[in-house]
Amino acid sequence: MNALLRILAWTLAVALVVLPVVALLNGWVASERWPLRTLRVQGSLHNVDEKQLRATVLPYAQRGFFAVDLEAAQTAVARLPWVEHAEVRKHWPDVLEVQVVEHRPFARWGADRLLSEHGRLFPVKGIRVPAKLPQLAGPDARVQDVVALYNESRALFASTGRDVRSLRLDARGSWSLVLNDGAEVIVGRSDARPRLGRFARLLPQLTAQPQRLLRRADLRYTNGFALQWTDMPATTATPALQSQGNT
Repeated sequence: MNALLRILAWTLAVALVVLPVVALLNGWVASERWPLRTLRVQGSLHNVDEKQLRATVLPYAQRGFFAVDLEAAQTAVARLPWVEHAEVRKHWPDVLEVQVVEHRPFARWGADRLLSEHGRLFPVKGIRVPAKLPQLAGPDARVQDVVALYNESRALFASTGRDVRSLRLDARGSWSLVLNDGAEVIVGRSDARPRLGRFARLLPQLTAQPQRLLRRADLRYTNGFALQWTDMPATTATPALQSQGNT
């Protein structure tokens, strides 16, 4: 009987020590005694809404210094539009620090996402898309391949005075692109770089006739290209006005 009483006494003593600590760490008691009063934001915010950031962090900060769930707060901040990376820390006695790295958009990707300069895809929803971004598309696993060919294509066509407006890799592995003058270039599945290089070298000669515009070029031929043309829009001359003076 005495042994049972000793066990119960030890259990009660441990509970009296442990329970207050657990309650404190979980914010059940005394959260108002160690509140987090200061939110410190690190990083330049150009696109992230600071009010939205504060509203996202507030529910976690209200639990107090010891009970704040830093991992959950960090996950919530990382879900905000434009946030590429987030870290949340606390500093005694009352500071919650949030470090934010914003996405820097490189291109549109497909219909509803953007591609960052670090090669990460993020949704368009909830953000204002910068103007004049190139349009890229392809399987998500081929992001690096698409970006590499886009950059190489731009370098190839730069000497012709043209730029690449969009580039696409379809599900069958076939490449196509559109130049900034509206010309569509079908490259195909094999030898994309040699075909583009050959076409870019000959493009100034192919487009030497000013009365025609290149509409479509199919490079999927061994010894040449299939080209489609459209007539240059006719310009209507405005007749000059002649003034007559009184004699």
